[in-house]
Amino acid sequence: MGRRLSQRQRERIQAIQEKRRKRLEKQITESLAQSDIAPPQEGRVIIRHGATLMVVGESGQLFNCRTRQNIGHPVCGDRVVWQAIDEKSGVVTALLPRESVLSRPDYAGREKPLAANISLIVVVLAPRPEPSGYLLDQYLVTAETINVPALIAINKIDLLQGDERDRFLRQFDCYRSIGYPVVEVSATLEHGLDPLVEALHDQRSILVGQSGVGKSSLINALLPDHQVETGRLSKATGLGRHTTSSATCYNLPGGGELIDSPGVRSFRLTRLSKQQIEQGFVELRPYLGRCRFADCAHQEEPECAIKQAAEAGQIDPIRLAHFHRLVAGASNQ
Repeated sequence: MGRRLSQRQRERIQAIQEKRRKRLEKQITESLAQSDIAPPQEGRVIIRHGATLMVVGESGQLFNCRTRQNIGHPVCGDRVVWQAIDEKSGVVTALLPRESVLSRPDYAGREKPLAANISLIVVVLAPRPEPSGYLLDQYLVTAETINVPALIAINKIDLLQGDERDRFLRQFDCYRSIGYPVVEVSATLEHGLDPLVEALHDQRSILVGQSGVGKSSLINALLPDHQVETGRLSKATGLGRHTTSSATCYNLPGGGELIDSPGVRSFRLTRLSKQQIEQGFVELRPYLGRCRFADCAHQEEPECAIKQAAEAGQIDPIRLAHFHRLVAGASNQ
């Protein structure tokens, strides 16, 4: 966890950011004044790096765009209204409504968008490092909270054989039973990516998961022209080596899009209320509101519907323990 900033430090950072925003807005106004104003058109942000946006227009051409400061915070995946300044650059003038947005708290506790209009979150796990069920449940709660379907992808499945593989996969039976699809993949086996490629078809997806599970290897395998495409975008944006550290949306050869972002890869649960966490555990939903007490904590209270369901085998005890841990953590924030 990063160090906590003092109020004075936060104010100083906000003042610097405000100066930058004013300077950028002045540059945008001057650019528009010196150009022939092109008609507005819709586009989509495929790269976000600092104040730089790469927007793909209706013709498929890429434009290096700036953004007016009063329209919000466009991110990779956003649909926007923009106007061309010249053959290669433009200005984003409006942010269109989002179907979904993945965010995380910034240093001041405000929600900072990371990616928008996602249709699938892929949680990547592997035999090694040993999966963290608690982290997996955080990702799934996040997916439920922003109303985006989630897929569990077990990577490096080739590392396990026979009974060891069966025992490992058995721990995900409870997720299958409550509706989460689980696929087994390997970037080293022939056709080892087929289940994931099929799941990503026609989706705008992101990959999340703990360090060491092979997210980068999967991305490189899913995008065989990754380096070529990165080089093309690097040249178009002028970002050079910074392109690899920017949120970028790539087209998948088999159909669909994949958002690759270091911020998304290291994503952690945002701040949620107890009610949001309850809704984030899908197997709890049928029992919510059926406890004797309206403010039931689902622990030692009498006539707790969720505790009774767990005792009857309807709720996995490990998942329920993770629920209580998340609620405790939320109350301490």
